[in-house]
Amino acid sequence: MTSLIDSDAAYGVFVEAAVRGDRQATSELLARLQPRVVRYCRARIIGSGTDASADDVAQETLFAVLTALPSYRNEGHGFGAFVFGIAGRKVADFYRRKGRDRTTPAAELPDVQDECGGPEQSALRAELVRKVQGMLGTLSESQRDILVCRLVVGLSAKETADLLSTTPGAVRVAQHRALEKLRGLLGIKPRPV
Repeated sequence: MTSLIDSDAAYGVFVEAAVRGDRQATSELLARLQPRVVRYCRARIIGSGTDASADDVAQETLFAVLTALPSYRNEGHGFGAFVFGIAGRKVADFYRRKGRDRTTPAAELPDVQDECGGPEQSALRAELVRKVQGMLGTLSESQRDILVCRLVVGLSAKETADLLSTTPGAVRVAQHRALEKLRGLLGIKPRPV
């Protein structure tokens, strides 16, 4: 499995140069981070209506990383934990704002027909999203965070542990238990040990 931040060593040269103010290194670092941060934000912001909200949160995250780079110091957790700690806070901010805002803005009306398959497909898709959210709602918040980090984003157990301030063993156990619980909800027999 490819990890979210492929390895802190691979980013180390870019991070060190970006902290010193090298514009080219900063640009390359942000370009490498962008797809992974977007994937993380899209995985954490489910059912918001569009990917635009998640993309906005990813952009806010990258801007915050850019702003914080001059003061970044590796405190043993690695650059990935630094970046995704910021992303986690930006996602939490998004949900706080969303909880206060009851409007649904639209930039403009589309000029082309919606290719989503019509009202029936939209209803089926919405029902599937509700079922998945319901199943994920049976898990604890930490189990949901671990599944998002490990399965959707692709973090290693160590990176997930650093991000969530736990141990890699605890991450693996929580992931196993969460997946077994979801399998049970789906009626899938437990996997042999």
